[in-house]
Amino acid sequence: MRVLITRPEEDAERLAEELRVRGHEPIVSPLMTIHYLDGPEVSLQGIQAVVATSANGIRALMRRTANRDVSIFAVGPQTAAAARAAGFAQTRNAGGDAASLSNAIREWADPKAGPLLHVAGQERGGGLAQSLAEAGFSVEVQVLYAAIESEQFSPAALAALSARAVDAVMLFSPRSARLFVERIRRVGLQARCFEMVALCISKAVAGPLHGLPFKTIRVAHRPDQESMLALLDEAAAAP
Repeated sequence: MRVLITRPEEDAERLAEELRVRGHEPIVSPLMTIHYLDGPEVSLQGIQAVVATSANGIRALMRRTANRDVSIFAVGPQTAAAARAAGFAQTRNAGGDAASLSNAIREWADPKAGPLLHVAGQERGGGLAQSLAEAGFSVEVQVLYAAIESEQFSPAALAALSARAVDAVMLFSPRSARLFVERIRRVGLQARCFEMVALCISKAVAGPLHGLPFKTIRVAHRPDQESMLALLDEAAAAP
């Protein structure tokens, strides 16, 4: 299948390689660019653990501290893998979304053992910190990066969409889904969705897409990349 990938560039290129191995043709068009924020060194002194809801949070943190002797509570396998690759050996994986991470932290950590540090982006929601605070945890939030919206599709993606040469689009966040809808309407190519399958990591991602005439909208069984790849394989095998 010819698959449009909308993730930020670093994650998009890694996903594209996975798709090539599986026999698909990736078309990369990041809808957001990650900008890591400059600032003083992030102090981890007294921190019980770092809470990371994306691999970008880990990449941002490693730019602001050389300390790797801290536990990482990661939302899912990709974030955990990024932490291990950055040298954080004490890494635990909640295997899902923010809700599953909150539940896991209640099992892994003790509110009396020190504060948690949430490494976050500027566009974060406050639900995770609030949930943990309600469970008695002290949560410090450090905003370390921003996801800047891309103005348009990449030239390769625009050419493929115009030529009816996209079979599926993979969407990993509600924001990227909203941006996809805005961008495809901007270029007047909504009708191309008739021939496309939308692959969404969660129901929340699928929500913004219902105004477009997709061939079908599919939602992954679990909110992680492996489930998204399985969803793509299912779509490829469908008649």
